[in-house]
Amino acid sequence: VLLHDTVEDTILTLEDIKKEFGESVANLVDGVTKLNQIKFSSKEAKQAENFRKMILAMAQDIRVVFVKLADRLHNMRTLEVLSSERKRKIAQETLEIYAPLANRLGMQWVKIELEDLCLKYLKPHIYESLEKATRERRTSLENYMERVQQVVENKLDEYKIPHEMKGRMKHLFSIYRKMESQHLSFEQVHDLIAFRIIVDSIRQCYEALGCLHELWKPVPGRFKDYIAMPKINNYQSLHTTVVCLEGQHVEFQIRTKKMHETNEGGVAAHWNYKEHHSLDIEDQRKFQWLRDLVDLQKNLSDPDEFLDTVKLDLFAADVYVFTPQGDLIELPYGSTPLDFAYAIHTDVGNQCVGGKVDGRIVPLDYVLRSGHTVEVLTKAGSRPKKDWLKFVRSSRARAKIRAEIKKDQRDRALELGREALSRELEKRSLKSKKSLEMKPLTILAKKVFKLEDAEALLVQIGYGKITANNVVNKLYPDSQEKQTDTSKTEPSLLQAMFQKVKQKKKSGIRVGGHDDILVSLAKCCGPLPGDKVTGFITRGRGVIVHQTQCDRVLANDPERRVDVEWEGEEKMLHRVKVKTVTVDKPGILASMTKKISNMGINIVEANIRTTGDQKALNIFSLEIKDRDELNRVLQNLETLEGVISVSKI
Repeated sequence: VLLHDTVEDTILTLEDIKKEFGESVANLVDGVTKLNQIKFSSKEAKQAENFRKMILAMAQDIRVVFVKLADRLHNMRTLEVLSSERKRKIAQETLEIYAPLANRLGMQWVKIELEDLCLKYLKPHIYESLEKATRERRTSLENYMERVQQVVENKLDEYKIPHEMKGRMKHLFSIYRKMESQHLSFEQVHDLIAFRIIVDSIRQCYEALGCLHELWKPVPGRFKDYIAMPKINNYQSLHTTVVCLEGQHVEFQIRTKKMHETNEGGVAAHWNYKEHHSLDIEDQRKFQWLRDLVDLQKNLSDPDEFLDTVKLDLFAADVYVFTPQGDLIELPYGSTPLDFAYAIHTDVGNQCVGGKVDGRIVPLDYVLRSGHTVEVLTKAGSRPKKDWLKFVRSSRARAKIRAEIKKDQRDRALELGREALSRELEKRSLKSKKSLEMKPLTILAKKVFKLEDAEALLVQIGYGKITANNVVNKLYPDSQEKQTDTSKTEPSLLQAMFQKVKQKKKSGIRVGGHDDILVSLAKCCGPLPGDKVTGFITRGRGVIVHQTQCDRVLANDPERRVDVEWEGEEKMLHRVKVKTVTVDKPGILASMTKKISNMGINIVEANIRTTGDQKALNIFSLEIKDRDELNRVLQNLETLEGVISVSKI
């Protein structure tokens, strides 16, 4: 850990580290060293390559990620000295990547501390409010825990079950997540405490569970047997929630000592380093997700796609379903028969037309539940559809669908490019069997256009990035003088498209250096000035601007993307919908509208209704200048008492 930044921050090289500390330590340092020496097209591309390098290094030696997590935990603990913008950026990255990574590795204490620190810097007002509320209730909760513990220990002693027992308050991020997902106020969260019972054997785990259910009634649907069916990160425990003393809901986790060590420290708790630090068969099974991620990243050259896949793949599987043969398949929560199909095999997913769940035919977007038996219905010749990306949940399915869609788009572009080049050659009376041979085109592609081969050149022509006119001029320089004035000035396919969609009215977006191109903002992601954006060339509708991480952009081939940027001087107003969930009480609506109005922001429309469970749902349509102004609105609304959650729709 002490050496991890030496190559990045000092004049020392990896060779120096290797000479002084050996090849193993040098490889670890290299695995966590950022790629500062390479020029990247954007910060996102650089971030993606850093993650890519770390994942590949993890596959060789898992200790790389231990060092990286220790570094990130230290960074989060010392974040106070940075600017507000830097705090939020690092905290958001930590919440999206490193906390889930710690969870995947079973390192629960690291995950918990990272999540709480992320909440502190991403939503400081909520963090302070929750910290204050839990501090005020700590004494009464600790007294309650002592009484519950005494009752449980007496019962375990009665049945002669050796045990260790400890109560704890749930960490702040888990409380916040529950409040937000279930639209609860802090006062409505009843399971603020949890107990952990540690016994000697698996048999005693189930005996202790029986004791608890003899004492108090279990809450239906809140029992999880992670001993019989461990989580993907090898977490094992029995979870049950019971209606305890005074009607309070209390969660109990029951496990053996060995399980406890693994659950708290994850792979770090039991890692045995053999020669070359290789994985044994059992560990290879546990880290199949890492091997899958390494395999997937080979086909994801686009940095936005790669980061999107990493974020999806780091969240632990939560659904366990069966094949008709009885094999267990682990999938992310919310998965569908389509995710199941791609988990079986890529070809099965590509040709999937339907599914059967427990013998009943269901649509492809049917949400699977643990225990389902799933069968895939296929049809030869079927191809993936873009709409599938709207409901698949697994990173494997998303990556495979995108790859197939891009392959189809590339094939169409290849055919268009070949036709365009053929027409240009015919127009100049140069067309012959030899004129479209791949060898001279490959030489031209490599030497002049810096492309891989002739196919890549034809694809670029098909997308309009390179003109057929330009290619023929390079192939047959003497033919340029024979061109008519019209052919000399003929625009490229991309230029022709821009000419068709030129407009007089400015849009606040500059496309590839032009500010008079027809531009519209995508409704799917609603980009605002200040967001990182990408343009997507359409046929007849100009350029559609999306947020860089929008699924619709990631689903399409990068070749059809175009650089766009916000006009710095433009301050157009953009209509944005903001949703708040609040406690249903008098005055809360007035407080929110006053807070918004005091910021000088116009409320175009408001839709308010109660939800029947002492909460209210409010949707405001606001006129916003940019992303910074929207963030200030969200933060200010979060500070109001009674506001449970705030989000942009």
